[in-house]
Amino acid sequence: MCGIVGLVGRDAAAPRLLEALRRLEYRGYDSAGIATLVDGHVERRRAEGKLINLGTELARKPLAGTTGIGHTRWATHGAPTERNAHPHGTARVSVVHNGIIENYAELRAELEGQGIQFETETDTETVARLLDHHLAQGASPEEAVAATLKRLQGAFGLAMIFAGHPTKLIAARQGSPLAVGFGEGEMYVGSDALALSPMTRRIAYLEEGDWAILSDVGVEFFDAQDQPVQREVKLTAYSGAAVGKGNYRHFMEKELHEHPIVLGDTLRQHIDPASRAVALPPLPFDPAVVPKITLSACGSAFLAAQVGRYWMEQVARIPVDSDVASELRYRDPPLPEGGAALLVSQSGETADTLAVLRLLKQRRQHVLSVVNVAESTMDRESHGTLLTIAGPEIGVASTKAFTAQLAVLATMALGFGRSRGVLSVQEEARLTAALLEVPAHAATLLEHTEEVQALARQVAMAKDVLFLGRGSLYPIALEGALKLKELSYIHAEGYAAGEMKHGPIALIDQDVPVIALCPSGPLFEKTASNLQEAAARGGRVMAFTDQEGASSLRRFAEAVVVLPTVDPFVAPILHAIPVQMLAYHVAVLKGTDVDQPRNLAKAVTVE
Repeated sequence: MCGIVGLVGRDAAAPRLLEALRRLEYRGYDSAGIATLVDGHVERRRAEGKLINLGTELARKPLAGTTGIGHTRWATHGAPTERNAHPHGTARVSVVHNGIIENYAELRAELEGQGIQFETETDTETVARLLDHHLAQGASPEEAVAATLKRLQGAFGLAMIFAGHPTKLIAARQGSPLAVGFGEGEMYVGSDALALSPMTRRIAYLEEGDWAILSDVGVEFFDAQDQPVQREVKLTAYSGAAVGKGNYRHFMEKELHEHPIVLGDTLRQHIDPASRAVALPPLPFDPAVVPKITLSACGSAFLAAQVGRYWMEQVARIPVDSDVASELRYRDPPLPEGGAALLVSQSGETADTLAVLRLLKQRRQHVLSVVNVAESTMDRESHGTLLTIAGPEIGVASTKAFTAQLAVLATMALGFGRSRGVLSVQEEARLTAALLEVPAHAATLLEHTEEVQALARQVAMAKDVLFLGRGSLYPIALEGALKLKELSYIHAEGYAAGEMKHGPIALIDQDVPVIALCPSGPLFEKTASNLQEAAARGGRVMAFTDQEGASSLRRFAEAVVVLPTVDPFVAPILHAIPVQMLAYHVAVLKGTDVDQPRNLAKAVTVE
């Protein structure tokens, strides 16, 4: 989603802002811009498309000034054009904005009624025009911001600079995260700590409703009632060297190869290798007595959570209800007294999931979140957090963060099962041993890239693809279809294998690859039977399985990729990796933008 950076510095601002924006490219965007204060007045440069276009514009028309703001835009209101690109503003003020101003049409009509003219289709320009209106009436920048914020409804992260105030930047946050960075004689603001990591590791986060005045000597924080407040300064885990592609062609390729170490690091935080026992940190609820878990997330995180649902119901025998966050908010399900909620997010800033978190807290549920960013809003607002140790994930399509989520959910299911007395010490040891073997299996799997590439060459020619799975591999089939859609723009659908004859089988012909996730185990024969039905109708069956399954499937499958043999409990983690690899290689063959697929954003911070 949109990215914000800003600084009050000692050196030229524009090159540093451009570099910080590059670190926010992973969020997804369609235009970009920078504004600085030059000799007391506001100047800006904007460009449609990628940051290279903005860099070209800055090379053609350099921007001076040591105070400035920058933005990468993911269009919500108005087409992704240079005119609609941020920063927006007037001769008095320049503004960058993440989020959506829900009452912008009402405010715009009010301002137009007073003769104020607008230049763009964006909701953000309404903020700039409202600020300018107050400034024109003699208000100071602080007074104009305080008055404007009280009129805004919706979600926003804002950074603003003002003509005639060369060492002042004001930031505000409601529903959209902002971090303030502390330097030596400099101050910074950014959508997240990653943008600021080359400049500082000392970070403070604006809380809901906060606004802040940054200068060359420090920062003043104010709450929603305009009262001075203090905000804790923390050392962020990110460093300036945290992100880089190394020798890989794409961030996604690099992140695929980080699966083994990420899985190992994430599992080690909750499993004692010597005793083969799970040791979860203190939780905001007692798994032994919790009546029900409400599970929610968005996108790939929801599919990881769906695998977690299978595990928790089967291993821990806990009733679990699940919904995508955007639906749970409005379905208004009955929630039991003393119930628990489990939320999953890579960024910890997903707008719909955050809204569900707050709703569930209002309904007196004990909220536990699984996130990859310790300093995120979800981490701060949850009753408890379990972290994935995936490090920064730059590719928009989730890879290592997804398998890290699965690893945490698996250990959680085992820990809950022991707490409830439904999982013996021996069974826990067997399943944790299987989990601890997954990183090594993942490393072995990554050595078989050529087999996946051969499969990708066939899939790349298709217009439609079906993914099939049963049990806990059904959500992985959905994930495989989602990844292929995201990266290659090929239409793909995931189905529970048993549902084939209830409709989807009508789609099968010789041009439709049917990709199955079917390791040997209790559900193998039923899935194999479904695949034979597809093959009998001309379907091009392709399978990810193990050695035992391969001997049966080769009789009718067009292609079989053999994965390591593992316990069925951990099969979803291992099968997630090749479907991600397949999507990656198909996208490379088709020449799409692997790391930044069209229309997508890494952190979706608007509803």
